[in-house]
Formats: sequence, C-alpha cells, structure tokens
Amino acid sequence: MVFFMKQHPQDLNERERQILHAVVHSYITTAEPVGSRTVVKRFDLGVSAATVRNVMADLEDLGYLQQLHTSSGRVPTDQGYRYYVDYLMHVQQLTLSERQRIEKEFMARVDDADSLLRQTSHLLALISHQAGLAETPAEGSALTQRIELLSLAPERLAVLILDNLGRLRTYTAYMETPLRSDDITSLTRFLNDNLHGAPVERLSASLEARLREFMDDRRRLADQALQVLRMLPLERTTQLYMEGANQLFEQPEFRDIAKARQVFGLLDAQDRIISLIRSAAEAEGTHPRNSILIGIEGKIQGLEDISVIAAPYKVNDETVGMIGVLGPRRMPYSRLTAIVDYTAKFVSRVLTQMVGPKK
Repeated sequence: MVFFMKQHPQDLNERERQILHAVVHSYITTAEPVGSRTVVKRFDLGVSAATVRNVMADLEDLGYLQQLHTSSGRVPTDQGYRYYVDYLMHVQQLTLSERQRIEKEFMARVDDADSLLRQTSHLLALISHQAGLAETPAEGSALTQRIELLSLAPERLAVLILDNLGRLRTYTAYMETPLRSDDITSLTRFLNDNLHGAPVERLSASLEARLREFMDDRRRLADQALQVLRMLPLERTTQLYMEGANQLFEQPEFRDIAKARQVFGLLDAQDRIISLIRSAAEAEGTHPRNSILIGIEGKIQGLEDISVIAAPYKVNDETVGMIGVLGPRRMPYSRLTAIVDYTAKFVSRVLTQMVGPKK
C-alpha cells in the first residue's frame, strides 16, 4: 500500500526537491551531516558537486537545511522534515512477513482493551526500535454490559461493573440501611434491566433522567440504585502505555547525558505525552489515517528533538484512542508510518470484534 503525495507547492523547483529528499534520506540513514559529494555519490541526480553545493546553500537560506559547523555538511531543519513528510515521502509498503509478524503478535488471547493496548505498545517498540505508545480507549466509549452487587457486610456492598471493552471495575459502596439478600438480588436485576448499554461514566445521570418512569417498588429500587451509583468514582483517567523508551538511548541524538536526562524526565509525565499524540492527530499531515508531529511542532519544552507518528484506532468506525511511536526527529518516517497505520487498523478490527456490532 503506497499513499499519495501532495501536489508540490511552488516554493521549490524539481532540482531543489530532489536534493532536499536526498539530504533527508541520507541523514535519516546515517545520522551524519550530508555533504555535496555524498549526494553525488549516493544519488544519481545527474548534477555536479558544485551544483549540489549551490542548491544546498539555497535550501539553507530558505530554512530547509542547516549547517551545524562551518566545515560540516548539512542536516534537515524541522521545516525540512515537514516538507519531506508532506510532499516528498512515499510510505513504504509493508512486506508480507512484516504484516504477518504484526498479526502474530496479536494472536495471543487478550481479555480486554487495556491488555490489547499494552500489547500494542510492546509490539510497536519491538518493530520500530523506538518508543511504542498506546492510549487506552476514551471513557465515552465504555458502555455497561453487566453490574453485579455482592454483600461484604450488612451495610457494605462490592459493586462490579463489566464494560463492553472487557474491563472489570470494582468499587465499594456503603448503604444507609442494611440490605437483605433478596434486596441485593432485586437491586442487581433492576440495575441491569435499566442501565445495560449506558455509558459507564454516566450511570447516575442515565438513571436520574429516567426517574419519572419509576413508580412504587421500582421507584424505591431506583432511589437505592442512585445511592449506590453516586458513591462510585466512575470517571476513569486515560492511561498511556509506553514501551521501548530505553531504545532512545541508542540514538546518537541522545548520547548527550544532559539532553537525555531532560527528555526522559519529561517522558515520565503521561499527560504531556498524551497531549503530544493527540496534537499529532490534529496536525494536518499528508496521509489521512495518521499524523506526524515534528520537533518544535509539539510545543512542549524539552521535546524539541522528538517526533511522533500517530494514528487513531476505532471501534465500529468511531475513533476511541491513539497509538504511535515516539523517537528522534531523524526517524525513518516512510517505514514507521506504514507500521503505525497497519497496526492501528488491526487494533481497530480486534476491538470491534471484541465489542460487537453497533446496535
């Protein structure tokens, strides 16, 4: 599968685009500043080293390349990477063995969405050699499948809620008056009859909206049910699974201890990384199924040397979360974009099968 490229804008001519592509590709591969002779030797562009030097100087003036030292070759800027990703990059087609490897990793039985996403972050780290990211599904997608009440003491209940993503939540509720065994059975039946399919985070609100429907004994059960539900901290924060962050140490960009310490300190802040992959989803990229955020585009101090490739995963065609990889700006975007996209589609398929068709 090869994605389309955007139409070229008018600010670079064909020769400039060819040389920018050569520099970015060479730097991604070698992590070494790229000189004109390297471009001439490695890429059959049909131009002299002097011509390449002149074009590279022009690209530097335009902000696409920079020279780290006076006598060194040039490396891409964030603007150069962005132009490459948006206008020059062909997304590689995954080989059959790569697709089979991804699918094989998901053959192991997963009991719920959280374990699936944990496995996804591990898989992405394993295949990409970067940090693998997987955000747990948005809470709005968690619908109630089953509620069980168990007596722990005369006035204390265990409340078990199973959602459509296979996740089991357990809470404790304290009642104002003791409940008999028959009362607990009736209350359990009432909860399941009236709240099956309701959003877990809105169980109280869902029941309150229907109070006028209940009369006599059913109204008494509704009041008891609300007493239980209002005690439960049903709001659940989004989690981020991240594996393979240690692999960033292997990259030349992070061999500087001070820089590595700064980056890894920020990686411990889950909310910042979640913000980063959501920002990637909102970025206007070339490929509609995934997004790329490069360096300073993330607007998070300390992560200027980091890029993220992210793609949404869906349940019944509705986006419920993001997966992706995080690594240095000098990432093999072409290959990793294909890996993230294919994995996101596979996760979507597994989750949709787990949840079942939308009713």
